[in-house]
Amino acid sequence: MYKLIAIDIDDTLINDDKEVTPATQTALEQAVAAGVVVTLATGRAYASAQAIARQTGLNVPIITYQGALVKNLLDEEVLYERYVPQDAVRKLFQYCVEHDLHLQTYIDDKLYAREENQKLIDYSTLNGTQYYIEPDWEAKLVPQKTPKMLIIDDPDFLDELSPILRSLLGDSVHITKSKPHFLEIMHHEGTKGLALEFLAAHFGCELSETMAVGDSWNDHEMLEAAGLGVAMANAIPALKEIADFVTLSNNEDGVKYAIDKFILNAGQEV
Repeated sequence: MYKLIAIDIDDTLINDDKEVTPATQTALEQAVAAGVVVTLATGRAYASAQAIARQTGLNVPIITYQGALVKNLLDEEVLYERYVPQDAVRKLFQYCVEHDLHLQTYIDDKLYAREENQKLIDYSTLNGTQYYIEPDWEAKLVPQKTPKMLIIDDPDFLDELSPILRSLLGDSVHITKSKPHFLEIMHHEGTKGLALEFLAAHFGCELSETMAVGDSWNDHEMLEAAGLGVAMANAIPALKEIADFVTLSNNEDGVKYAIDKFILNAGQEV
């Protein structure tokens, strides 16, 4: 019996219309009623993720910023947090300014950038997140603690940029992609996998008793850490390869199908 389920939000829990369907909502409620802890694990900011979590009726700690922040929904107590090292923050800002790259940062759960452009506007619209512009990045943004920084650009360019940034910033950071055009930089312990390990210990269950569901490469640490790693049918091929099971797509209630199969009807055919 799996005791803890961690579910990615975008392209996993929600469909392409950005909705949790009634069928999936029912499955979440049934899993909770069966005594399973159901949580979310997302690259989104807490403010964005908690709105979805509350809509689904969840009232547990959720994993946000790719695992850099685990925070209670009930009392908003911070249980786990890791910030991008200050030296890495400065180097990344300088690099992006010198190479004219769009960089976003999060401070006190607010989204900041040094200039407004279409990439920022589109991102804000996609996630329903308000943004703030701060041109004086060196004095106002660099000294602040941030759980995540994000570069938005062409997917192929980001694939070339990633090893360059790994060399520049060193092993103090974790670099991953949440979507093809989103390159995200966190503390090296800011991964969904480590956050899942933390929550399993928090709830007193073994990792073998956990299940993780996702669609993108930023989910791979979580799927590898979980007792059961589930990839969506719409997941990237690399994630499907390491998954223990591939469920239906996010537009076919894939999360519901996995919960039905492994939680509600364990041992039965679904």
